[in-house]
Amino acid sequence: MTLLHNRVDKTVLKKRLKEEDLKRITLSFYRYVIISDPPALRDELFRQWKELDILGRIYIAREGINAQMSVPESNWDIFLVRLNANSCFKNIPLKIAVDGNGKSFYKLAVKLRAKIVADGLKEDAYDVTNVGKHLSAAEFNKAMELPDTLVVDMRNHYESEIGHFEGAITPDADTFRDELPLVADMLKDKKDQKILLYCTGGIRCEKASAYFKHQGFKDVNQLYGGIIEYAHQVKAQGLESKFRGKNFVFDERLGERISEEIISSCHQCGEPCDTHTNCANPDCHLLFIQCESCRIKFDGCCTPECKAVVALPIEEQRRLRKGKNKKDAHAVYKSRLRPNLKNLLNLK
Repeated sequence: MTLLHNRVDKTVLKKRLKEEDLKRITLSFYRYVIISDPPALRDELFRQWKELDILGRIYIAREGINAQMSVPESNWDIFLVRLNANSCFKNIPLKIAVDGNGKSFYKLAVKLRAKIVADGLKEDAYDVTNVGKHLSAAEFNKAMELPDTLVVDMRNHYESEIGHFEGAITPDADTFRDELPLVADMLKDKKDQKILLYCTGGIRCEKASAYFKHQGFKDVNQLYGGIIEYAHQVKAQGLESKFRGKNFVFDERLGERISEEIISSCHQCGEPCDTHTNCANPDCHLLFIQCESCRIKFDGCCTPECKAVVALPIEEQRRLRKGKNKKDAHAVYKSRLRPNLKNLLNLK
């Protein structure tokens, strides 16, 4: 019987991934479709994909699927055949990663969720199928040049911090559920203007466009396939790229280069940088931007305090973590995702 959950320590899995010589394809896909028995589908997909040595993070809910994964090139054709054999996923659009680095996930996790994108709203709050108009890269570029057009980034602030479209509104939000009402309020007096929405692969815009139409916005549009598909179309068609910087991704890479501009800075020293990392202290794991110089100086940590913890023997680290109140772990920060490290470290 196939074990339906990972039981191997992540340190072992990361080492295994680093050392494997398989060529992998990183991709993502989603579809809003009614799934009659999410638990049964979850188990079926885990068995199939485990057998094909697929790694990734997949969410399944009654409203559909949201998948990010890496597939061995040698099993790519089998993966496609099996995926299309399921009527729910037949001909589902796949977004292949821009940078081609297949070492993006170290384990397979297929999880059940109430929704494939958490919006904080009741299931019947609005019609998620009544979405905006999908635009290609060329159409999106052209629409951006029209007068009174509003371009809205439907990602979190730490994503847009390292890369976004020219002139885009980049809401100061930690989560998608925070962003929906925030943007609706920001644009409440502009409901007759053309709205252009974009996100990483399109899934958040799919919901956002339906939400904004429900809120009375008249001309709602979304970038088909998100930033990932935009980058592919720009390259294939020789279009001008209006996206600046990096595209944040939710896997081990934490970002893929779209343009050469660096539009953000190291959170510790302020030098130009767009490389995200998680603090090397497991009890902190703060997401922040860190340049190579600061990475060496702080051993991949966010503060001298975390650096001191990481330097301790592993048993001592575990002893310190035991019984610690997680709510107090980041009291020195505005939030886990908004580190003011430069001020915290008294750096100029």
